[in-house]
Amino acid sequence: MVAFGVFLSGFVISEPAPYELVMAAQIGLWFLLGLKISRANAPLLVLLLLFNVGGMFSLTVMKDMSGGPMYVAVSLFLALSSVFYAAIIEDEHRRLALIFKAWVAAAVITSMLGIIGYFHVLPGFDVFTLYDRAKGAFQDPNVFGPYLVPPALYLIYRLLNGKLSEAPLAIAGLMVLSLGVLLSFSRAAWALFAFSAIALVAIMLLKERTGAFRLKILSLSIAAILVMMLGMAAAMQSKKVYDLFESRAKLVQEYDGARLGRFERHKMGFLMSMERPLGLGPMMLGKMFGEDEHNIWLKSLTTYGWLGFVCYIILIWWTLIIGFRNLLRDRPWQPYLMIAWVMVAGHALIGNVIDIDHWRHVYLLFGIVWGCAALESRHQRAEREKRLHPAPPPPAQADRSLLDY
Repeated sequence: MVAFGVFLSGFVISEPAPYELVMAAQIGLWFLLGLKISRANAPLLVLLLLFNVGGMFSLTVMKDMSGGPMYVAVSLFLALSSVFYAAIIEDEHRRLALIFKAWVAAAVITSMLGIIGYFHVLPGFDVFTLYDRAKGAFQDPNVFGPYLVPPALYLIYRLLNGKLSEAPLAIAGLMVLSLGVLLSFSRAAWALFAFSAIALVAIMLLKERTGAFRLKILSLSIAAILVMMLGMAAAMQSKKVYDLFESRAKLVQEYDGARLGRFERHKMGFLMSMERPLGLGPMMLGKMFGEDEHNIWLKSLTTYGWLGFVCYIILIWWTLIIGFRNLLRDRPWQPYLMIAWVMVAGHALIGNVIDIDHWRHVYLLFGIVWGCAALESRHQRAEREKRLHPAPPPPAQADRSLLDY
């Protein structure tokens, strides 16, 4: 059920998606059967609930409530899903491998849908593109691209740290995901992929102490970069791909710096939010200016008010701090924590130019980092118990010759 739920996160064409329906039923079932929220995960629950309380307050200032309650309901569900992932990971760390394998499977399939649709390989697959950009089974290419990056990072880790016999499969999957990220033509996804891959390799070089292993990581990293560059070069042979890449590669697009463009909307939105402690309400800024916030900090102000804004900032920083504290500890869950922590940091950076509020995989990443932190807390408690109450020595063996006598 966990794997199936994570797998469905790659197919979100409308809200509520099948992911919501399956996970809502699963969350209720798990907690009814005794799943508990530990003290280590309680801050995550409290911060996310307060964040959503801010969203509920923002509904009270809306004149037109259409869409607002559903938006807040989805926000609350995603918050509970994050706490759920943290709780099941703390309960059994081996579920992390299951989660990432399901994520890789979903990402490869949705990426292939986007690639097939982009190149018009099969009729009817145009539905998986938008504005000549691959979007897979998502509503927006800007969500599709970043969704592919965490599983791509997992494959990079397996490539650098796994067996050579597994390398061809990892390379094939990585090529599919890299091409999907490229064809999404999302500048945020490109930047996220580059930042995350570099950060992952840097952390692995810090963690591994032997020169031979570091040389292996560097060699394989260079080889992987060359393979991806060859793949990009092959894709660029298509004039359609090259022209759109050239257009999207500009740092500032016309709709960014134009009058009432993205950056001016950011400025006006922040000024308006300073006068409205309860926020503007879900999607209201988009109705005012014709475009959404495209900035997670502004989004938290307009949709969740001052309370939500403060809670979201605390959540981001607390997540990064507890993850960083345990980043290099040699534990079975360390690779998954490393990938999730890098991705949370990367999403916090791209959140300056894009809205990541309802991205399902971001809440999954929060759950992974907090779940691993709870595992470390439990591990530390067990170690202290061992030191304070050492096990008694085994009874001495009796002298059989004496017994015989």
